[in-house]
Amino acid sequence: MERKLTDFLDAPPKKDNGLTREELERVLKKAADLIRTRVDYKYILLLLFLKRLSDEWEKEFEEYVRKLMNEGLDRKTAEELALKDREAYTISYPPEYLWRKLREKDIESLPQNLSQALKKLAELNPNLRGIVDRFDFMEFMLHRDNAEILRQLFELFSGLDLKNASPDVLGDAYEWILRYFAPQKAKEGEVYTPREVIRLLVEILKPEPGEEVYDPSMGSGGMLIGAYIYVKEHRRADEAKKLFLYGQEVNPTTYALAEMNMILHGIKSPKLAVGDTLLRPAFKEGERLKRFDVVIANPPWNQDGYGEATLKKAEFKEERFKYGYPPNNSADWAWIQHMLASAKDNGRVGIVIDNGALFRGGAEKKIRAKILKDDLLEAVILLPEKLFYNTGAPGAIMIFNRNKPDDRKGKVLFINASQEYEKHPEVRKLNRLGEEHIRKIVDAFEKFEDVDGFARVVDLDEIKENDYNLNVTLYVFSMEEEEEIDVKAEWEELRRINEELAEVDEKIEGYLRELGHDCVNTTVSNK
Repeated sequence: MERKLTDFLDAPPKKDNGLTREELERVLKKAADLIRTRVDYKYILLLLFLKRLSDEWEKEFEEYVRKLMNEGLDRKTAEELALKDREAYTISYPPEYLWRKLREKDIESLPQNLSQALKKLAELNPNLRGIVDRFDFMEFMLHRDNAEILRQLFELFSGLDLKNASPDVLGDAYEWILRYFAPQKAKEGEVYTPREVIRLLVEILKPEPGEEVYDPSMGSGGMLIGAYIYVKEHRRADEAKKLFLYGQEVNPTTYALAEMNMILHGIKSPKLAVGDTLLRPAFKEGERLKRFDVVIANPPWNQDGYGEATLKKAEFKEERFKYGYPPNNSADWAWIQHMLASAKDNGRVGIVIDNGALFRGGAEKKIRAKILKDDLLEAVILLPEKLFYNTGAPGAIMIFNRNKPDDRKGKVLFINASQEYEKHPEVRKLNRLGEEHIRKIVDAFEKFEDVDGFARVVDLDEIKENDYNLNVTLYVFSMEEEEEIDVKAEWEELRRINEELAEVDEKIEGYLRELGHDCVNTTVSNK
């Protein structure tokens, strides 16, 4: 007997109202428990994405049909016309692969049907080619238990009605999945930037509506989305739509995740590309590198293989690496130079970097010296340790400005934020930046003045005297909180200890007398 997915229904009834974050997170936690490490977490992201597109298309289809019926057409004719007009929908979805129709099909064919749905989506939507069709649910068939896991995942998401879910809720859900699996993926080499670090960066750089924001190492798109959310929160949602987002990612699968992330966040028409940024930057204006208002990134730290021999083959090498080539074992200063070259004459640049890039010698020191002499560096922020999933190293943020205000020229602000953290509420071994810590760092950057034990404005001459060493602790010593002392209690404790010592002395003297020894100057205390 053919089994259908609807034979196994145990999902909660659908709701017509908008889904809350809490409701969606409960389902995601169940999904995460189901797959653990047996199945790639990216398939949860993909199911969430597919369910949203299916539900949204059905909603738009029904609205279109009602509109046509109000114009006098019968339902059958209205449905036929609505199906033909593919341009009427946000995303053109293949009706034969709608989520509810997949549930009516044979269980055994679920992986094939999901894979076909993705391929058909890519055929109907050129902007989804190379994104959704990059995944294949047939991978679930590599292990016999995975088919049952997929069925359960599918049923979990079947209990969700995503047609009215806001982009904020869906975007948060997508980010929740990325964050939840970050510790596991860090062991496999994937990098996840904590959203608090992104928030700190965008609060400092302050992107504005109408500006172009670029991330040359975008990963799953967190930095760009952070910039979008900043404008949305500080202005209005319609103002955020005026922010132009650009990003490049070398890993095709991660690039696909970024594209889906943007769609779920409701971000229209970001310009994203796949490819090796250091060798072949994707964004150009004629024969020149395209330049942006804000450049923001957390590139791979100490990436090897990008020394002089490699970068001499790169496009726009004279324009991008004019300060020199980095050593082969660390591309940190190649990334910094690319970002500076990608910034407009009044552009701002923010990068999360390995702390060692601030003070290592050799070729890196020569590059640092030249950039400092051009007065492009505005601030260096030492972060707390254990913020990142893939390393316990503290890391640093460097802020560059191609048009520093007059009162900041010839100076660099150093901020020692190494003590600005709280324990991570979900990952025992990690720390995180709290709201008050972010505010404190941003305030210090904006005021650009000395704060004892926390921030210091340093002249370029002093940095030169220190051989262009940018190690924050060389300029700012963090002030550890001094423990308050209860003098009266401490004095009472000292008296008690002395009394106990006196009793011990008397006992020892008694023992010595019994043994016939002279007790003069033989006591153990320092009376």
